Amino acid sequence: MPEWEYSIQNLDPDKTVKCSGRELRISPKAATEVCRAIKGMKLYEAKAFLEDVKALKRAVPFKRYKKEVPHRRMNEKWYAGRYPVKVADKLLKLLNELEANAEFKGLNTENLVIIHAASQRGRKIKRYIPRAFGRATPKFETLTHIELISFLKCVILSFQFSLAQNLAIYRKMRKANFIKEYLNG
Repeated sequence: MPEWEYSIQNLDPDKTVKCSGRELRISPKAATEVCRAIKGMKLYEAKAFLEDVKALKRAVPFKRYKKEVPHRRMNEKWYAGRYPVKVADKLLKLLNELEANAEFKGLNTENLVIIHAASQRGRKIKRYIPRAFGRATPKFETLTHIELISFLKCVILSFQFSLAQNLAIYRKMRKANFIKEYLNG
């Protein structure tokens, strides 16, 4: 068995929660787009979003793999989208696992923000379909790895700053990139 590591390291173990799904039988392209869509959301927002995707109510914007993808009505300002139901189902299971890990650590699940959601291509399952005249057609399936990391977001407003400065600090902390810099620095 291989030893899996996370692609993001050196996080505070008291405020972060991790979970991963390895070698899942889902589309790597759809997994990449769904991970991009839920990154930066709170845990309950991501769950509601994926439930809507499963019910075909909200489309996931496809921003990288967008060739020949039909247009959908979306709240986001984007045109191409799909409803990857299988990916949404697997990611919902991972989000439930992430929530259980947070409860085990004693963290408040309402303040968890997904700061890292990544998918990578796994190994290929190689199969061949026999054809006429002794030939064979390859039928390969690519497996997918998904890793999720959430951070306990607690905004502490200080009385030494004005209300406008506190709002500016709050807006900066809402961005996932700032949270990464805050964790690393």
